[in-house]
Amino acid sequence: MSTLQLSAAEIEAIERATIAAVSPDVTEEIDGWLLPFASGTVKRAKSAVPLHRDAVEAATLDRIEDRYDSHQAAPALRLADAPCFDSLRAELERRHYVADSPTCVQIASVRRMRQVAGPGAALADVDGAPDGAWSALFLGEGFDPVDGAHRVRMLSRAKGTLYASVRENGRTLAAGAMAFGNGWASVHGMRTDQAQRGRGLAGRVLAGLAQAASERGFERVFLQVDAGNQAARSLYRRAGFETHWKYSYWQRQQWP
Repeated sequence: MSTLQLSAAEIEAIERATIAAVSPDVTEEIDGWLLPFASGTVKRAKSAVPLHRDAVEAATLDRIEDRYDSHQAAPALRLADAPCFDSLRAELERRHYVADSPTCVQIASVRRMRQVAGPGAALADVDGAPDGAWSALFLGEGFDPVDGAHRVRMLSRAKGTLYASVRENGRTLAAGAMAFGNGWASVHGMRTDQAQRGRGLAGRVLAGLAQAASERGFERVFLQVDAGNQAARSLYRRAGFETHWKYSYWQRQQWP
């Protein structure tokens, strides 16, 4: 974990930027929480998240559950592993919620991220809209095509997002996206063709996105990575990313 402390305002900005980047169908706000609603597999687009590191009353959880029930959606929360939420986690367990998908929120400087490709390496192309080859990578061998289709749809409709591609012979071999909002740049949708891994292509994607962020005046960037994805975490470590907090998704189990 990084020893650099983020302010409450910075944490809120990251949470708002995260929701905006995945472009839910609807987002509501109650009691200091963002409640996104969306169909599909992207959990960030359909899990309530607190904007502040404060203790949460059971009545707030009741209201969150009511709102998801009203949308005919399974209640779910994206909850940081912070001590202030200990009592909420206990209440969630009492209500038969289960936590899964531990994820790290990581932050780096744009300058340091730009250096990951190494001197002389060609940067990924960065475009204002995704082309067919960029989208096709998410549906390729080694990826869940249903999840890939949902991620392409959400990333494609987020306003102001940029799309990076490393192309060879008319194919996109590595890709990623970058969103901008609430004072932050953020990396999303990193993918590398399964047969092309180990060539440094993902580093070129990160470097291309960092160059685009620098040209737009952004100095800091965040991303979110599966805590168990050691290969991705190793890449991001080389790009200067440090974990600032971890979270898990809590979802209510359906009981007969």
